[in-house]
Amino acid sequence: MDEKKLRQTCKTYGIDFLGVFGSYGRGDQTPQSDLDLLVKFTKRKSLLDMVRIEREISDSLGLKVDLLTEKAISPYLREKIKSSLKVIYDNQR
Repeated sequence: MDEKKLRQTCKTYGIDFLGVFGSYGRGDQTPQSDLDLLVKFTKRKSLLDMVRIEREISDSLGLKVDLLTEKAISPYLREKIKSSLKVIYDNQR
């Protein structure tokens, strides 16, 4: 996972916050692991925008990527996700 590429992607696509969770967030990923990303956008994005951004990140890093917004996460999983969340980019800091 190339954090520099991810931070550049945030600037390119108007992402205010990007965090990694799941196996990459915990540091126990394997070569088969996908990269789970939690994002917050400056402006609302369409589903097509989300798919395009997800694909471009995946192609750039050579990894399967799952791009999620906080609203898309089940309330039952929020705490588990937040416990393994590693912040990569936060425009508010």
